[in-house]
Amino acid sequence: MNPPPDPRSANRPIEILLVEDNPDDVELTVEALRDSKVVNRISVARDGVEALAFLRKEGPHAVAPTPDVVFLDLNMPRKNGREVLKEMKQDPKLKAIPVVILTTSSADEDILRSYDLQAAAYVVKPVDFNRFVSVVKAIDSFWFNAVSYLPRA
Repeated sequence: MNPPPDPRSANRPIEILLVEDNPDDVELTVEALRDSKVVNRISVARDGVEALAFLRKEGPHAVAPTPDVVFLDLNMPRKNGREVLKEMKQDPKLKAIPVVILTTSSADEDILRSYDLQAAAYVVKPVDFNRFVSVVKAIDSFWFNAVSYLPRA
């Protein structure tokens, strides 16, 4: 049996799930990712409950694509990013999906806790617009040009 194609190949776009409750940050992140050289498809979940439903393909997300990477905010309503990360890493079907924390929190406790919960990376969102776009583009460049992926199940 042949493994699925690498997500960076021309055969298919990179599937990104952005979990973010701030509409302005969603718009900035999506715009920065769309400007990248990598073909990607971005899905957005506005809180942790929606993110887990998307990942588990529940309800209206029954045919949702399996993301190659999740960009996850920590501070959200209904279910915060830490809870989402913990549930993902405890779920055999979701635990291999890399999670990049993209948040405003620079608290040592949040950083340590996220890595303890197996986040792949922790990035603090800059408040300056141009720096924010630069950071998202840097994440995109690293994540989709340098990182090796496991085939999807």
